[in-house]
Amino acid sequence: MEEVDANPGLIFDKLDGWLDGFFRLLPNIGVALVVAVVFWFLGMGIGALIRKTAGRRGRDNLGNVGGSLMRWAVTIIGFMLAVTIVAPTVTPGDLIAGLGVSSVAIGFAFKDILQNMLAGILILLRQPFEVGDQIVSGGHEGTVEKIETRATMIKTYDGRRVVIPNSDIYTDSVVVNTAFDTRRSEYDIGIGCSDDWDTARKVMQDACASVEGVEADPAPETIPVELGDSANIVRLRWWTKSDRASQIHTFGAVLQAVYKALDEKGIDMPYPTQVHLFHDQTEETDGDRRAQREGWPAGEGDVPKSRAQQRDEKEEKARQSDA
Repeated sequence: MEEVDANPGLIFDKLDGWLDGFFRLLPNIGVALVVAVVFWFLGMGIGALIRKTAGRRGRDNLGNVGGSLMRWAVTIIGFMLAVTIVAPTVTPGDLIAGLGVSSVAIGFAFKDILQNMLAGILILLRQPFEVGDQIVSGGHEGTVEKIETRATMIKTYDGRRVVIPNSDIYTDSVVVNTAFDTRRSEYDIGIGCSDDWDTARKVMQDACASVEGVEADPAPETIPVELGDSANIVRLRWWTKSDRASQIHTFGAVLQAVYKALDEKGIDMPYPTQVHLFHDQTEETDGDRRAQREGWPAGEGDVPKSRAQQRDEKEEKARQSDA
């Protein structure tokens, strides 16, 4: 068996070569650190400038996202330059090629995160809604608290927080209730079939206009929409401020005021009514359309006899046959 000749001198020579290489690279490492620090502070400065500029235009969320992206972009560029300074054999092209391959792998691994980030940036750029707006998205309704790169946070009217991914908001329909200053509400009211349309409509409009919170322009209006079975239906429409609190409180006040006004004027607001006819088969006139109480018309031609008459005739025929 051949013995291995352990030569400690070779180990020390290797360590000595490493140390010599390290000391030769010390100036490059120092310059690389300076470059990295400079780009770090440069990225922070550019990010702060973007946030300040966006803040003056009322786009705070866009400024925060844009500032963070620019800060990291500048920092990565500085890191790449620092690597090329420390290792001159590594060219920027090699780093870019490696970054491209890494980007593909990262893109597959974090597809959902990147999708939400891109959707968040587009939402901040296009600004379909802002912080403070009241929106409806994916069955959730509330006030927008914050728009981040990954998700949008809303506070529901019952005091809960909902975190909605930006990709869902961007690809699905969103109702912005506070996009405009005013919002229309409506309610269908039934009046008696014998009541005067014009009188009832005027009472509704005047009562609605007297409620605090109802906009004078456009004024409340009424539209006849249906001739119902037990009532004639009138649709009352009015405008309020678009926020949820104004809309819901005014809605209740309008219903109460209209009900009282119609009641004071003697205008009927009937309940649904139905008439049930019970067919009594024990009467002698049962089946005789000329005499039964249900009021079915006899019509022309032969009128069916009552069941009692048919029974008597049948019994008479039976007696005659027996005789």
